[in-house]
Amino acid sequence: MKKSCIAMLLAGGQGSRLYALTQNVAKPSVPFGGKYRIIDFPLSNCANSGIDTVGVLTQYRPLQLNSYIGTGQPWDLDATDGGVFILPPYLGAGEKGSWFTGTANAIYQNLAFIENYDPENVLILSGDHIYKMDYAKMLEEHIKQDAACTLAVLTVSLEEATRFGMLNLREDGFVGEFEEKPQHPKSDLASMGIYIFNWKKLREYLIADENDPNSSKDFGKNIIPKMIDAGERLWPYRFDGYWRDVGTITSLWDANMDMLSTTVINLYDPAWPINSRSPICPPQYIGEKAKVIHSIVTEGCDIEGHVENSVLSPSVRVEEDAKVIYSVVMPGAVIEKGAVVEYAIIGENTVVEAGAHVGAEPDGTAEWGVATCGPDIRIRGGAQVPAAAMIYTGEEV
Repeated sequence: MKKSCIAMLLAGGQGSRLYALTQNVAKPSVPFGGKYRIIDFPLSNCANSGIDTVGVLTQYRPLQLNSYIGTGQPWDLDATDGGVFILPPYLGAGEKGSWFTGTANAIYQNLAFIENYDPENVLILSGDHIYKMDYAKMLEEHIKQDAACTLAVLTVSLEEATRFGMLNLREDGFVGEFEEKPQHPKSDLASMGIYIFNWKKLREYLIADENDPNSSKDFGKNIIPKMIDAGERLWPYRFDGYWRDVGTITSLWDANMDMLSTTVINLYDPAWPINSRSPICPPQYIGEKAKVIHSIVTEGCDIEGHVENSVLSPSVRVEEDAKVIYSVVMPGAVIEKGAVVEYAIIGENTVVEAGAHVGAEPDGTAEWGVATCGPDIRIRGGAQVPAAAMIYTGEEV
């Protein structure tokens, strides 16, 4: 069962900054890009990189995510000597414990799972990033540098640096300092939250950290700084492709709009497919009077109205004289006759009734720029939902 490298995918976060969209589901299971869910990207990256054993650590409202992942067959992760495994928090008889209290604690609670494969290295991933990355190349560099930990990094502007964990390098190129969201950054190298650890080293630090009552049990705040202070070899792996953390409403909308350009991120590359568990739907139908401009329209959609610069998930219906402009419409939503949806995110199975108007062009003053409706909402006919409004499931509009 010994493996060169296995992956541990942290997918248990509530995603509180997605507000209504994660009211009842975990962030990694949020629909994305018309055809996908967010977790499809790291799972596909693992499969494409030759990493066939993936532990998915779930916590917040995991039912939909667990059902979606299933045996891992859509991502070719159903191998007999590996596969994808759902790893929720649990307690044994007589044990004291709790939900995962931090990213490091989540891995600590699954020491037995990792040791079952006796890996040389462990890849730690987040379930809420959109990107295409060959982890095999990162692993190769990790081994070449004889690193205790290799951190994927990307170059950001100094203005953006205050939102990231930033790495400062020593003269020999190894990491000499890790600063969490610094107000005055010293470098432009931001951590992507993707790590490869030598397993024996990581195990030592996880156990010591778990026994530290003052620790936050977090990789960025505790494990990595402690490794640096101890003089361990931490190597920066530079990534220059597309990567976006979709942890906010604005970043989620922006990333969906990025899907409209094959030059930003190419989803049509047969050498690096992003796979998903796609629903069984009939072909899309574009009516005689319909107008579709620069948009993604996936299977099962029935379009009779106007769709422009938008991303439509499976089984969306846009009726006659309805308009969908610069918007993201999630599976099963209905935009009825004469309704207008612009600069908005419409949740799964939400109905925008005839004559309603959701959203408006952002003016730059709101925390997030687009109107957002959670799943299973009915926007009554004639209702006016303003720019940057947030509508939760159960509310009447």
